[in-house]
Amino acid sequence: MSDGELDGVDEAEVLAATADLDDSGDALLIPDSAPLTLAAVEAQLDRRRNEVQISPTLDRITALMDLLGNPQQAYPVLQIAGTNGKTSVARMIDALLTRLGVRTGRFTSPHLQVVTERISLDGTPIDVQRYVEGYADVAPYVDLVDAASAKDGGIPLSKFEILTAMAYSVFADAPVDAAVIEVGLGGTWDSTSVADPRISVITPIGIDHTEFLGEDLPSIAGNKAGIIKRDSVAVIGRQDPAAMEVLLRRSIEVDAAVARFGAEFTVLERSFAVGGQRLTLQGLGGVYEDVFLPLSGEHQAENAALALAAVEAFFGAGAGRQLDLAAVQDGFAAVSSPGRLERVRTSPTIIVDAAHNPAGASALAAALAAEFSFRRLVGVIAVMGDKDVRGVLTALADSFDEVVVTVNSSPRSLPVPDLTEIAVDVFGEERVHSAERMDEAIALAVDLAESGDDEQVAAGTGVVVTGSVVSAGDGRALAGLAPS
Repeated sequence: MSDGELDGVDEAEVLAATADLDDSGDALLIPDSAPLTLAAVEAQLDRRRNEVQISPTLDRITALMDLLGNPQQAYPVLQIAGTNGKTSVARMIDALLTRLGVRTGRFTSPHLQVVTERISLDGTPIDVQRYVEGYADVAPYVDLVDAASAKDGGIPLSKFEILTAMAYSVFADAPVDAAVIEVGLGGTWDSTSVADPRISVITPIGIDHTEFLGEDLPSIAGNKAGIIKRDSVAVIGRQDPAAMEVLLRRSIEVDAAVARFGAEFTVLERSFAVGGQRLTLQGLGGVYEDVFLPLSGEHQAENAALALAAVEAFFGAGAGRQLDLAAVQDGFAAVSSPGRLERVRTSPTIIVDAAHNPAGASALAAALAAEFSFRRLVGVIAVMGDKDVRGVLTALADSFDEVVVTVNSSPRSLPVPDLTEIAVDVFGEERVHSAERMDEAIALAVDLAESGDDEQVAAGTGVVVTGSVVSAGDGRALAGLAPS
């Protein structure tokens, strides 16, 4: 039997096999007498494979969901894949559905500060107690699946697979009217794809995670297109033609209806506003005017159009069946997307942004150039070592007067000497500084930003912390902001 093929699970046999597993992290080994705390749960889960250590099969997660009674089938699902913008779109969809009277569950990843952010009910992260209880509910069944997999020469469930099962179970227990589910990595083999979505949302696709998804855009798009299921509605954001061709081919194969950015829906008008932007959106059901979005950047305006079309498709809106304008306006006005061009401090302004690949960094650079007027801007950059580091830095080359390179709190963060070498090559030696810790880097960046003698320069200074979701999360935490 190949890796992960788990049919015919016998509980007694599996329990016996579980006892033979050692403490390498392959089993959930919290003693019955130990208090089940968030720290204890995370200590066990963090010993498992993470999001970027995928195994191309849904067999393990399918076996786990079968044992749990398939909670993902208890409510309609809106699933979101793509390279950039997934979390922002998920939050927008969530806010719109909530304002339209739908009780929602939302699953996003990765988290910025605390793992409980990943699972939300009614737009709010679940509390620690509910998270721990969610884990306790699935843990015995995780052991069963792990043991069956080990018996057949397979590998244990990953942390992300377990989190996915926890989210689907929490949503069923709530219960929710709809679940907004962000893919972790890719689409076809992502554990969230154990569900069959009613609405399949594809944000812009770029080059990322090539070691798992393929070396070129059509290959990556083919993997992400796997979330488009039979008889669903595929709502597709702006795409390179090579990616769009793949997505449309998949939609035809599974007989899915299609709505595309720039064709069935789009951004008609966009203007800057205090604290965000004001939009006129062409939706599937008509034009929605005077929409205030408290997020900056053209990419967020396009995300808003994509989210609106997804919610319209969920309700069956179309020509002559427009959603309530006031509810749409209220929903967008209530949107937040922490870590996405988020101002966390003033005087000087400190902004955090989760750009972690060249496309995301290009969107950040465009927004900084178009919507901000800093006289002096310093970047604090920490990037994961498995990312296109040079591509990220090159996209930001014209955005900053100086940069401070550092590491974030992830063990995957590229070491400072290695990042410094690339940064010097991209920015020039005279513009590059380094710091061994994020707090030191931010303090140095503030000093550099305010180093000008001109009072006008000091009044228009800013610092941007970027390069990774973890970097943005560290910046939020250091600014004293609570997880949201």
